[in-house]
Amino acid sequence: MNKSVITSVISVVAFLSLLGAFAPKVYAQSRANVVDEVAWVIGDETILLSDIERQRLYYESTGQRMEGNARCIIPEQMAIQKLFLNQAQIDSVYPNEQMVTAAVNQWLDAVVNEVGSREKVEEYFGRNFAQIRAERRKVVSEEYVMMQMQQKLVGDIQVTPSEVNRFYDTVNRDSLPFMPLTVEVQIVTQEPKVQVSEVDRVKQKLIEYSDKISKGEMSFETVARIYSEDGNTALKGGEMGFVGRAELEPEFANVAFGLPDNDKVSRIVKTARGYHIMQLIEKRGDQINVRHILLRPHVDGDELTATTNRMDSIAHLIRVDSLPIEVAAKYYSYDEDSRLSNGQMVNANHQSQYYGTSRFVMEDLPQEVSAQVAKLQEGEISAPFTMLDKNNNTVVAIVKLKKRVPGHRANVVDDYQVVKGIVLQKKQDETLHEWIREKQKKTYVRISPEYRQCEFQYPGWLEQ
Repeated sequence: MNKSVITSVISVVAFLSLLGAFAPKVYAQSRANVVDEVAWVIGDETILLSDIERQRLYYESTGQRMEGNARCIIPEQMAIQKLFLNQAQIDSVYPNEQMVTAAVNQWLDAVVNEVGSREKVEEYFGRNFAQIRAERRKVVSEEYVMMQMQQKLVGDIQVTPSEVNRFYDTVNRDSLPFMPLTVEVQIVTQEPKVQVSEVDRVKQKLIEYSDKISKGEMSFETVARIYSEDGNTALKGGEMGFVGRAELEPEFANVAFGLPDNDKVSRIVKTARGYHIMQLIEKRGDQINVRHILLRPHVDGDELTATTNRMDSIAHLIRVDSLPIEVAAKYYSYDEDSRLSNGQMVNANHQSQYYGTSRFVMEDLPQEVSAQVAKLQEGEISAPFTMLDKNNNTVVAIVKLKKRVPGHRANVVDDYQVVKGIVLQKKQDETLHEWIREKQKKTYVRISPEYRQCEFQYPGWLEQ
């Protein structure tokens, strides 16, 4: 199967353009030593020798190896990119400015957090922050336009069951991906009750912290670093980075977006994760950046024991067929997601090929669940165990191993969607390959002599 056009263009051009545009000074200096001249002409667009060299240098700096001659591969992929971008102009395909802004802000926040400050970022890249933002925005905009243009070309392509079966009947089975061991798991959880006195203790602590901050005895950042129980933000002084309202819990968002533009500390806010106080840093359009301090009420040992005993009784009833786990999940489970699906766990890992399904590789499961599932046979129920839920609250759980599928080569019975995806990708690649070949014939192309000895993926560049 041919290499995906979308993958090759984005990874070699858009990614390298991104990195090359923000290369440290050493690469900028290397570029300055290159005599700038036009290497390629694609329609009305030019590809400079310095652009090719810049991207080659940065790619080499990563220590990665490109299959083939980088001096040939890089300009060809840049040329392909220009074909798509030129067509996007003709078809009036534009990026979603809101998405671009969000992506740019997210990237800049990540870079600042990594390097330490805006000043250090400017020093590292040899540009002021406004220039960095503008260059990053250009790269992101082009990347979005390319993806939109490619999606427009292949978006209506569909695959029929007969095409999937025909592909599977003719393909070399050893060429199909190896599917790892997967499991399907049902779960029932209960949350131990938190004593009222413990909630009062947490609230009183937050009041004390708020008073110290308001009186100037300690900064919000210092208090957050010392006391906040949010492991993701504590070391950053409680700073969350720019987020939209939809990315926050409603209770948290309502208070955060209502904060005044000063150093005032918010009232105490209760969410599923615990109790918070917060302070506004900056509002930027429909996004906001706040600091927060999180405290969680601790579970009493006696209540944890009582909850474990209750779950042990439920597990026993399931084992003796007196209580189906589906009923137990519906009436007794604390977990809303699985309660509404008969206890069935759904893969929430966006990076997993099984995202959104009931199938998990062991690494996709919560660590505590994975440890229990590894000991079970199909149909067995675990003993009660404690774990942290998605909000990092302590719960007591039992799990049932509903199904285990050993590792195997992909097939149309167990992995129909995987095989269908392969066939769909193949059809999309073929469509994009053909589109590029046709655009080559209709586009003015001029290549410097030193590149005419290259073995290109699309030889049509040399036919003009």
